[in-house]
Amino acid sequence: MKVQDLVDAMERIAPTRHAEVWDNVGLLVGSPEEELSGPLLLAIDLTEPVIAEAVRLKCGAVLAYHPPIFHPLRRLTTATGKERVILRAARAGIAVYSPHTAIDSAPGGMTDWLADGLLDRAGIVKADRRALGPRIDRENSQEMKIVTFVPAAKADDVRAALASAGAGIIGNYELCSFTAPGTGTFLGKEGARPAVGAAGRLETVAELRLEMVCSRKALALAIATLKQFHPYEQPAIDVYELLGKPERTAGLGRRLVLDQPASLGKLAERLKTHLEIPTVKVAAAAAHVAEKPLRFVGVCPGAGADLAPLALSEGCEVYVTGEMKHHEVMVMLDGGMSVILAGHTNSERGYLPRLRERVLEQLKGVKCLVSREDRSPFTWR
Repeated sequence: MKVQDLVDAMERIAPTRHAEVWDNVGLLVGSPEEELSGPLLLAIDLTEPVIAEAVRLKCGAVLAYHPPIFHPLRRLTTATGKERVILRAARAGIAVYSPHTAIDSAPGGMTDWLADGLLDRAGIVKADRRALGPRIDRENSQEMKIVTFVPAAKADDVRAALASAGAGIIGNYELCSFTAPGTGTFLGKEGARPAVGAAGRLETVAELRLEMVCSRKALALAIATLKQFHPYEQPAIDVYELLGKPERTAGLGRRLVLDQPASLGKLAERLKTHLEIPTVKVAAAAAHVAEKPLRFVGVCPGAGADLAPLALSEGCEVYVTGEMKHHEVMVMLDGGMSVILAGHTNSERGYLPRLRERVLEQLKGVKCLVSREDRSPFTWR
């Protein structure tokens, strides 16, 4: 088994296309062609104790949720802890992979795991769930749409020409197009050389509207090719930019609609049980001080402040995340949304055993361990 097998397995579990554009996910240290010898170690943060544990266990790779390389490194020395862990991993031949927001957004990923903790363990309470910020699915080959109008007898030629320039690709299919019949009119001015009729009089022509998708990169060539093979001297060409299609189950955050509403206190208790922590921070909006049943819940692991305004605008009554600043919480309370904070890595670390199960399903025969040295930097007293 090679490091590439780990990369492929993680691509199935948490496709890197689900990651945010600002993030740094995927294989960060190591060669895909290297042999994946030794166990795989799972951790939230690649700290010096964690990399020492990985070396001690003769691990072949560390799966670190938070990217240990996020901002560009100007040098790789022993001057800082971040540099030391990367250098030690490289020297020991230990690959490092980070899924971060890719596994946050993916169905069945970290966010869905955190959302599960707000339901009851007996499985009686159900909830409709969707992404707060749905991932927008737009294949490169479907960024634009070219529309032209052509006599039916020449439609096949123009379609084939556009396809040769990269248009008409949808997934595993090529030469994809749509045609609809209609009637075109034109009046050629003096000097025009119409392919149908004559200049100086109004002509009416039976035509097909031909539509094909295209990548932005291939657009210029596709238009030039269309003009070359179109029978008209000056063909009519429309170009549309296409919006992506939102995926309901993939993207940042989740919005739950509980089929059995629960009070703020009850949700806090469920969260503590799920995360196996003694306490959480609860900021109750004025309307939720009493044991009012709440139905609409927003969820985001880690630092969820950026997503909180969206949760509020989507009608969430309570927002569950790892950490937010005081003033960020106050803004949400003013808007009528309560907030529950579990601690940044407290809202993430409990997912590692589930991730271990998913990795073992994909990589048969690999030994996969959850780090014993990976822990929150904070203690509760």
